[in-house]
Amino acid sequence: MDRQRIDKWIWHARLVRTRSAAAALVSTGHVRINGQRDDAPGHVVRSGDVITVALDRLVRVLKVIGFAERRGDADSVALLYEDLQPPPPPDQKPAVAPPPEGREPGSGRPTKRDRRMIDRLQDDE
Repeated sequence: MDRQRIDKWIWHARLVRTRSAAAALVSTGHVRINGQRDDAPGHVVRSGDVITVALDRLVRVLKVIGFAERRGDADSVALLYEDLQPPPPPDQKPAVAPPPEGREPGSGRPTKRDRRMIDRLQDDE
């Protein structure tokens, strides 16, 4: 295989759950092929094409490097495309608030007083 329909390729690459969802994504104009918007789900993609897909809150830029005859598991998806997006910047904010003074890590659930102290610390940020 050296080419495939765009809706079928998006479905095989596991960007959407169903092939009809892939066709709807293409027909609503959320997919670009080599920078050109195309609203035909039957458009053919070839190896080396760059696909830009606008999903819910995410834009994915992918380079087509292979095709599949059947939709495989998540591990086989790595053979279909190369992700061209840079990695996201690391978050500056810590994911979890530090425990209040006097509490030992792993000492169980915080008390009501401890939760209020944690809320006050988070409100100051």
